[in-house]
Amino acid sequence: MATKSVDQGSGKEKMKLKGLLLRYYPPGIMLEYEKGGELRTKSIDLLNLSSSTDVNALVEEIQKAEPLITASRSDQVKLLIQRLQDKLRQHSNHKFYLFKVLRAHILPLTNVALNKSGSCFITGSYDRTCKVWDTASGEELHTLEGHRNVVYAIAFNNPYGDKIATGSFDKTCKLWSVETGKCYHTFRGHTAEIVCLSFNPQSTLVATGSMDTTAKLWDIQNGEEVFTLTGHSAEIISLSFNTSGKRIITGSFDHTVAVWEADTGRKVYTLIGHCAEISSALFNWDCSLILTGSMDKTCMLWDATNGKCVATLTGHDDEILDSCFDYTGKLIATASADAPPVIISYPR
Repeated sequence: MATKSVDQGSGKEKMKLKGLLLRYYPPGIMLEYEKGGELRTKSIDLLNLSSSTDVNALVEEIQKAEPLITASRSDQVKLLIQRLQDKLRQHSNHKFYLFKVLRAHILPLTNVALNKSGSCFITGSYDRTCKVWDTASGEELHTLEGHRNVVYAIAFNNPYGDKIATGSFDKTCKLWSVETGKCYHTFRGHTAEIVCLSFNPQSTLVATGSMDTTAKLWDIQNGEEVFTLTGHSAEIISLSFNTSGKRIITGSFDHTVAVWEADTGRKVYTLIGHCAEISSALFNWDCSLILTGSMDKTCMLWDATNGKCVATLTGHDDEILDSCFDYTGKLIATASADAPPVIISYPR
């Protein structure tokens, strides 16, 4: 169990709890509180919660660690935890099956992404468009047109899900309305293809990575460039924010990964250890670890606080194409050109 504050502020100011919100994935409780006249949020992460967890003991632990959770709120917290346990039980025997096949793009797809609720999804294509779909019906809701080359990178601004970003080989990124399909902004500044992008969790910034060896941060509200992240000597093909939105990670064909401060654009450190191109780079949920995958057939695990390598994961016989954590940070999945995915347990 861990508590993370989105905005800490001064420790001398009194905090007043305004509400509790349930977060199903990853399991947790969001606290809305007032401090210094501002409404802020923090999360209680329950990543190790299971259907057999002792709820009373967990609530006692939460009360000891989080001063906003007083005795008067204990019954409410118990109810929320029980609802999370009910949700976990529902997924224990879930079966997957082919639901629908949609054929609407005239050229091959490049990417697909779901909004947080799964109610709609988007597809990018070599036909220079992005399409928005209703998941349940398979109905096409919008065709986002305007790019002059392949639409390669796409994303929703989850958890809000009201905006879409598209990155293209035409060197631009566009920001769209999910509801209307209207284009809010076209971000121009890269000198080569955009191949990766990501929203920050607060949905105030979108980051783009390009074959021009740079990443750029853009202000969603006014459409202006905020920072250019320079320092890589080859193409940037992977980037993502951590869950607090305070840091961003970039992976490059120069065999390195860089970690940056999102609010200043300053490089914090460079992860050096792979001997071939980087294919993926990401933080785990609690921002304590970084996972990198490479064409050198290995994944490496790094301490996010100091940039030191803590493990090298070997066993694949061909390039690693992608990798990810589960939400607890205890399991890692790797996908390679050699065989089916491998799941690795990392003891913590």
